[in-house]
Formats: sequence, C-alpha cells, structure tokens
Amino acid sequence: MNIAETLPTAIQTQLTLPLYLHSAQAGFDSPADEDEPGVDLNDLLVRRAATTFCARVRGELMRDDGLFDGDLLIVDRSLYPAHGDIVVAALDGELLCRRLDLRNSRLLAADSSAEPLSLHDSADLRIEGVVTGSVRQHR
Repeated sequence: MNIAETLPTAIQTQLTLPLYLHSAQAGFDSPADEDEPGVDLNDLLVRRAATTFCARVRGELMRDDGLFDGDLLIVDRSLYPAHGDIVVAALDGELLCRRLDLRNSRLLAADSSAEPLSLHDSADLRIEGVVTGSVRQHR
C-alpha cells in the first residue's frame, strides 16, 4: 500500500458533535434530549498537532488490517515506533504504509502475498511516523 498524498493538520477551530451513548429501538433520540458531552474529532484523533500529519491511502495491501484505498491516516511523528505499530515509511522517495516487525527487522503488508521489506536491505528507508488513527468516508 502506497500513500497517495500527505496533508498537514490544520487545527483552527473546535467543533463538538453530539455523542450518543445509547441507541433507541425504533429510531433516533432527539439531540435536544441528550445531556452527555459531545466529541471533538480534533481531540479524539490528534494528540500532538505540531507533529501530526495526514496521509491518504492508495492501494489494498493493508486491507486485512482495516485500512482501505482512500482512507485518511492520522500519523504522529513524535511517537517512537514499537513492534506491531502501523507506520508510514519513506523508501526510495516513496511513502508506504506497513506494519513494523522489529523482531525480524522488516515492514509487513497485511496482505500476506506481498513481500516483506527488510529494514537492513533498504539503505534509504526512514520511518516518518506512527499511524494513530484513520478516517473513512462512507458516502
């Protein structure tokens, strides 16, 4: 899976959306009936605005990990990559999204038919950040 584009995170305003904590059997509750606090997507998705960027997914190699073509990744450069993290890496000038396998020093696609990328064989490989979340539009 490649990265189609990267986008800066521009957090300028706070928008709190209603958060429903329970469901109704025969429809939706009125937002006026809710006294629960709302959710701000900036607070939910972005931990450190100064070190966070977004990247658009291109391809299907991470589909089995729940990342699909067109999804928007939330990537934090300040986090130290740990074994099993999904990361965005730069390899020979191209951005890739893969799972980090530190025990075997490689990057793995979720699609098992894709070849693992060795961290030792790739001199021009750099981890750009850790994926902390993703956003998918359904319509």
